[in-house]
Amino acid sequence: MDKGKNILLLTSLFLISSMSLSASELDLAIPDLHEGVFHIWGRTVSSWNFLFYGALVILGTLGFSLLLFRQVKKLPAHQSMLTVAKTIYATCRTYLLQQGKFLLMLFALIAAILCVYFFALAGQTVPVVAQVLLFSVVGMLGSYSVAWYGIRVNTYANARTAFASLSGRPLDVVNIPLRAGMSVGLFLISLELVMMVTILLFVPREIVGICFLGFAIGESLGASALRIAGGIFTKIADIGSDLMKVIFKVKEDDPRNPGVIADCTGDNAGDSVGPTADGFETYGVTGVALITFITLAVADPAIQAKLIVWIFGMRFLMDFLSGCSFFINQAISKKLYGNREKFNFEAPLTHLIWIAATLCISSAFFMSHLLLGDMADPTLWWKLAIIISCGTLAAVLIPEFTKIFTSSRSGHVKEIVTASREGGPSLNILSGIVAGNFSAFWTGLLIAALMLVAYFTSMMGLDAVIGPHAGIFAFGLVAFGMLCMGPVTIAVDSYGPVADNAQSIFELSQIEGIEGVHESIEKEFGFKPDFERAKYYLESNDSAGNTFKATAKPVLIGTAVTGATTMIFSIILLLEKVGALHISLTDAPVILGLICGGAVVFWFSGASMQAVTTGAYRAVEFIRRTFNFAKKEADMDDSISVVKICTQYAQKGMWNIFIALISLTLAFAFGDPNFFVAYLISIAVFGLFQAIYMANAGGSWDNAKKVVEVDLKEKNTPLHEASIVGDTVGDPFKDTTSVSLNPIIKFSTLFGLLATEMSIQMKYVETTDISLYIAIPFLILGLCFVWRSFYRMRIPTV
Repeated sequence: MDKGKNILLLTSLFLISSMSLSASELDLAIPDLHEGVFHIWGRTVSSWNFLFYGALVILGTLGFSLLLFRQVKKLPAHQSMLTVAKTIYATCRTYLLQQGKFLLMLFALIAAILCVYFFALAGQTVPVVAQVLLFSVVGMLGSYSVAWYGIRVNTYANARTAFASLSGRPLDVVNIPLRAGMSVGLFLISLELVMMVTILLFVPREIVGICFLGFAIGESLGASALRIAGGIFTKIADIGSDLMKVIFKVKEDDPRNPGVIADCTGDNAGDSVGPTADGFETYGVTGVALITFITLAVADPAIQAKLIVWIFGMRFLMDFLSGCSFFINQAISKKLYGNREKFNFEAPLTHLIWIAATLCISSAFFMSHLLLGDMADPTLWWKLAIIISCGTLAAVLIPEFTKIFTSSRSGHVKEIVTASREGGPSLNILSGIVAGNFSAFWTGLLIAALMLVAYFTSMMGLDAVIGPHAGIFAFGLVAFGMLCMGPVTIAVDSYGPVADNAQSIFELSQIEGIEGVHESIEKEFGFKPDFERAKYYLESNDSAGNTFKATAKPVLIGTAVTGATTMIFSIILLLEKVGALHISLTDAPVILGLICGGAVVFWFSGASMQAVTTGAYRAVEFIRRTFNFAKKEADMDDSISVVKICTQYAQKGMWNIFIALISLTLAFAFGDPNFFVAYLISIAVFGLFQAIYMANAGGSWDNAKKVVEVDLKEKNTPLHEASIVGDTVGDPFKDTTSVSLNPIIKFSTLFGLLATEMSIQMKYVETTDISLYIAIPFLILGLCFVWRSFYRMRIPTV
């Protein structure tokens, strides 16, 4: 590993020392925001003032997220449960600190490449490069901070949810994780908006474009590392813990199992850290992609300013309305389910999504008319509102399509259970693969249909304002629309790890065995606990959490692909300006690029699961050796050892993947531009279907196991063992590879934009083209780390 790092650093130093190049600047001239003027209800408001006061409103929603955090923290819980939650947070904290050190090492490599570009190629001064690197750090710290915030909220909420289940009020079991999730969602989106507006308003015009690019690269780097490493970590722990149910015939979350604490830590590392950092980055990178496209495609600075401010104005209002939808949903749920002892736990979450979508679509038309109603084209506002609404509809309909294949009540999941009863693990796995493939087909068609509507709408004269590539801008707005209800999407996604941890905490606390616990709870908290009903509530809630974790994944994946489309077209515009792009399907470089993009997607899928497989092998080996039936609970030292195994293999796998990805991106960008564009398109398309297939197959296996455990009550039977095997196959499918393809797609296109600028400077500006001499070493380096990702991560054979 050290040798590989040294090679990359030496290569970067070689690039710096070997180039004597003239100045070049990124073609991202963000307009002066005082140029755009809005006429709102008889008053004239400059773009700058609109953004400034809008950001102040968003600071209010940021404060509201902190209020929800405080409300969750103040809720009661039994001391036995609080102790377990404290242990889980301590291990999560250790994991995050390790990841922070890991991020610093990765940033050092990215910073070296940025310095090569800005000093040697773009000819920028030290103060300018320092500001770009500063905003890269800010972006990375943003992803890291929201990840930490999400873990802290969730580890407060998990114990409170577990305790609330004892009261016999199932709505409380839903409301607590939902409140925690909403706190995370609002914090994430509001912080992102404030950061981006600060860059827009206060960074000098001549460097704001490259500062945005640095910010986006930083947050993409943070999210990619946390998402991929978290996905590897959580599934090593999950598989290691789950297989003990088959090997030793013990119950789920048995306190004697040293893998359970690691599993709970992994729920947060993979299902909380990953999605929050990923959501933060997705929101930011999509915004940067749209801003980049506007500045490159629209000629008039006044129109540029108005469109950029319109995008942020929409985000301001929809962030606020997402918070409002939470209160509306709370009131409806209280009226419908407040007095019930049993109801479908998925229903309140579904209602929240539809309420948020209705408000967001309505506000899209309202805000568009308010800000763009005075444009030269009086129909522009409703055309843009329709396009954005296509994205918002996607954020609603994709979860509904996903539930058809992953919900515990779906026919596909029931088919998996039936197949497992007769055919065991073999038919269980085959049935899940079928569900995943069908879901990829239908979800892909749904996304294509909504993008087609957006495209046809853009053809209704939008090119007069946006330019000849208005259709691609429309695709970017679809991604924007999918993120409009971002706080709600993150909330239902964060719901899952809280519900999962709550069930684990209930078992780990061993609260039922505490002497006099009934009397002490009644005396201290004022109700009689019902332990059997509480177990049912927690298992049912975990099933709902599994479903909505599954529904959020395709939304973020679809956003990555549609947003990447806009960024790829920004690269195409850069290449067209220098006459470097001549794409034709009959050209060999284009065909080869399409093939290589697909190859990288499948390499990544194998490499990420290889890290899980080897790490899980080590974890199972250790747990089997240390499992002690004579004890009431596992030694904390043994639990910490499992956490260390998970962290070790997560970082090994992450290091190989990231160095290979960076190297291959640079190698291909310095090669043929037509090859590189085809390569990026291929990664997006292959990645979309691979991710949806794997996410939904995994979700169907996960809930099939829940049906066996909760609805059929057939634990510790051959049917249960078959469902566990299917679930362990699905674990890396849904929570490692599929979700990690999202940041891989975005990082490749975003970093590809920078690499394209470097390539253009060498090929079309400088007198000596040395790009090929750079591409070959990086290609060799990338292939070396591809080799390492398999052959240095394999299970040792005897």
